[in-house]
Amino acid sequence: MQDTKHVFQTDVMSDNGKAEKVDPMSSSTPSSSAGGVGSADSAAPRRNSKRPKYSKFTQQELPACKPILTPRWVISAFMLVSIVFIPIGVVSLFASRDVVEIIDRYETACVPDGYKNDKVTFIQSNLTKQCNRTLTVKKRMKKPIYVYYQLDNFYQNHRRYVKSRSDSQLKENSSWDDVSSCKPEDMSNGQPIVPCGLIAWSLFNDTYSFSLNNQQLVVNKKGISWKSDRDSKFGKDVFPKNFQNGTLKGGATLNSSIPLSEQEDLIVWMRTAALPTFRKLYGKIEQDLQPNDQILVTLDNNYNTYSFNGKKKLVLSTTSWLGGKNDFLGIAYLTVGGLCFFLALSFTVVYLVKPSIVLSPSFKQHFQVYLFFFPLNLKATRRPIVFVMEQKSRRTLSNARRTWNLSSPMVTVGLMG
Repeated sequence: MQDTKHVFQTDVMSDNGKAEKVDPMSSSTPSSSAGGVGSADSAAPRRNSKRPKYSKFTQQELPACKPILTPRWVISAFMLVSIVFIPIGVVSLFASRDVVEIIDRYETACVPDGYKNDKVTFIQSNLTKQCNRTLTVKKRMKKPIYVYYQLDNFYQNHRRYVKSRSDSQLKENSSWDDVSSCKPEDMSNGQPIVPCGLIAWSLFNDTYSFSLNNQQLVVNKKGISWKSDRDSKFGKDVFPKNFQNGTLKGGATLNSSIPLSEQEDLIVWMRTAALPTFRKLYGKIEQDLQPNDQILVTLDNNYNTYSFNGKKKLVLSTTSWLGGKNDFLGIAYLTVGGLCFFLALSFTVVYLVKPSIVLSPSFKQHFQVYLFFFPLNLKATRRPIVFVMEQKSRRTLSNARRTWNLSSPMVTVGLMG
């Protein structure tokens, strides 16, 4: 049987207003750039072209790797992610569950009944602020046991608060009067404040002492700050001067005979938190605690969080190889791994039930793929139809016609000879 060349044809409007059949594969197809009136005048001067100089880089024709995402590759990638993430999530979650925490919120319980409705007046008065709390150990806590204080609704990340400090003053004694960035806590009684700024002025001043079976539990406050902060940001020859001498005290006072590099409560507080709810290390208990132990806590409720509806909590916590208690990391890994496993399973079912045709580079040498858009109803809804036709194969053409119901006279489908 003689091979014939079939092409896709469509009706276009010519310059004289008549419909003509156009062969898109023919080189003689009329276009607006050739055959016009202006092209007849070969002597007409050409305009200066602004087309950039040709290069493979500007035309994005550099050699590139173009991987083909076959269903098997996609399923394998999702399955690999799930195999890696799910075990990590399980291990992280178990490590977090091994951490033992005791959390006690005390800012309301440590206010006398007569001041429950006016807590600010109580915290600003000269009344005793001492409060006793009892903590019960539910699981064995191995040393070291870290003691934290937690503040809620305290925005240490406020821009004005964060900038109210002088790093040069904290580091070098020669810059003790550099307080230009510390306003409003820069001067007191006409003298510079060391350390200056709102951060140091608002130093946390609640204190805790612990006892077990009428024996004092020693809280180690050495090494609770970052070593880099002690060595690089706070000078060994810088001592507090004129600190908390104003009419309004914001927090704790500092021993003027101890250099800033050794005042670790201050160093911990000066490393500002990014979120309004944060914990800061108060000290470490170097002793194991057994289940059902009763710990008596004697605390001084001095810090004013009532003015901004803040909360104060005392936290005793152990650690694991992953750090403190944090279920989010394990849950996040399990969620991502489970989602990838579900997608891999779904794609596998779809691939087995209804496999798709994937054109490899060698396959494309023998097949032609064309994408057409044509109206399917009166509302001119356009929909892509992909025709895969084997070269010189009438059987594929016949199957494509039956599959896509190509009975519309607007489209002529044929083989590429």
